Amino acid sequence: METDPVRQAYTSVAELYIEMFGTKEQVHPDDLALIERHLGDRQGPVLDLGCGPGHLTGYLRALGVDAAGIDLVPEFIAHARAAHPDVEFRLGSLAHLDVADGSVDGILAWYSLIHLPPQELDGVLTEFHRALVPAGRLVLGTFSADEVGAFDHKVVTAYRWPLDALSERLTQAGFREVERLPRAGDDQHRPHAAMAAVVV
Repeated sequence: METDPVRQAYTSVAELYIEMFGTKEQVHPDDLALIERHLGDRQGPVLDLGCGPGHLTGYLRALGVDAAGIDLVPEFIAHARAAHPDVEFRLGSLAHLDVADGSVDGILAWYSLIHLPPQELDGVLTEFHRALVPAGRLVLGTFSADEVGAFDHKVVTAYRWPLDALSERLTQAGFREVERLPRAGDDQHRPHAAMAAVVV
C-alpha cells in the first residue's frame, strides 16, 4: 500500500481539514448514533483507524470505550493529542496494524478506506479481520456509487463503491454486514454511506 501521496496530500491541508471536520458536532447525528450502536458497548480496545483530528476517537472515549486513534499524518496526531490529552494517539498505517491477532474488539474506519485502490481493499479488510476478536465489530464510512470508480476528492484521489459490492468484499474477508446507512447526494455532498459489520 502506497501511503506517501495520501500523507503528503493531507499534510498540505491539515489546518483547513481540522477546522472543517475536527469536532464531533460536524458529524451527522445519525452517523454518531450508528457509531454508538455498534462500538459504544465494546468491552475491549477499539481502534479509530485514519482518525484524523481525533474527534471520533474522543467521542468513543466519552462513551466509555477504550479507544485509541491511529493516523498517517503527524499534524493530525499532534492536534488530536492536544485536543484529547486523555486518549492515546499514534502514527501508523491501517494496512499493517501493530497489534496481536484477535486483540481488538472494534474498528472504526471512518472514510479512511476511500483512498485505497480497489485491488488493495481486500488485503486491508483481511488485516482488520486478523486484528479483531471473534464477533468484533467494524464500522466504516464510504462514498457510494453505481460502479466502483475513482474521483477527484478535494485532497487526493479517492474511490467510491456500490454498497452491495462493498458488502460482498466484507463477506469475502470474513465479516457479515449488520447495518448500512446510505445518504443521497445533494448540491454540496456526494452520495455516501456508513456500514457496520461483525466478524464471523
